[in-house]
Amino acid sequence: MAEIGYTMLCEQTPARQLVDDAVTAERVGFDYAVVSDHYFPWLEELGHSPYAWSVLGATAQATERLPLMTYVTCPIMRYHPAVVAQKAATMGVLSEGRFTLGLGAGENLNEHVVGQGWPPVNIRHEMFREAIEIIKMLFEGDYRNFRGEFFDLDSAKLYDLPERPVPVAVAASGAQSLGIAAEYGDALVATDPDGRLVEGFAASGGEGKPVYGQLAICYDQDREAAVERAHRLWRWSLPGWKVMSELPAPVNFAAGTETVRPEDVAGKVPCGPDADAVVEAVRRFTDAGFTHVALVQIGHEHQREFFDWSEKELLPALRRL
Repeated sequence: MAEIGYTMLCEQTPARQLVDDAVTAERVGFDYAVVSDHYFPWLEELGHSPYAWSVLGATAQATERLPLMTYVTCPIMRYHPAVVAQKAATMGVLSEGRFTLGLGAGENLNEHVVGQGWPPVNIRHEMFREAIEIIKMLFEGDYRNFRGEFFDLDSAKLYDLPERPVPVAVAASGAQSLGIAAEYGDALVATDPDGRLVEGFAASGGEGKPVYGQLAICYDQDREAAVERAHRLWRWSLPGWKVMSELPAPVNFAAGTETVRPEDVAGKVPCGPDADAVVEAVRRFTDAGFTHVALVQIGHEHQREFFDWSEKELLPALRRL
């Protein structure tokens, strides 16, 4: 049976509510929580984007057992990898070993803000490989130096480390990133239920390691209201990763999805009060070999009713999967 997670979606939720929602997720029985790490929301209608690492620190103190994870942090531009290593190690200490560092090669939407442009994907992957090497090196302790093509490290040392190194989960969507995940990852992250990625990860050294997926849903007792909300807030996701990673601003996501219809979104996102529809969507991940699936409830104003439904109906149904 897959572990079922809850997504603290910074792009749609005020910072204090994110922490409160994680506490509720722990209480109703979710197995873990992930948090998105963005500078912008994908659409202006989403309306939020607090700093994920502040939210994580507060959540570590407000929860007791809930494993936490970034889904995912980009360590190649907006953050230097040495800073990511320090943040992750501190989270490992604060959470008493409940934190996993999820890493990915990033999106133009969030990384362009530091004014360094947006490199082509092959360069981003080379930068990503160097960044992970630095992070894992620093997790080992002692003073470290590094001279790479993209990053340098000069006598860096992490003074506050958890008892065990923070696990690193690496996001992959194709052959290049999958190779990095297999080489450096303690777990794989993928957004779609693609069994080929899981098989490739296992064949390249990831056999037996966790595989994390994510599923957006839109719970509402009124299915039409759920479809409307999902279309208004989630239409940005339909073009797919190869498009999403390149667009620079919410206005571009809005323009790029003007022709997306409500029924298009409803075909991808389970909408309404049907727990069986969510179970079947999660089954596609588990059938593909995923061990963890984090749910995203679309719309921050509707988290309370989502939690009530999850506790009474959805989570029991998923436990029977």
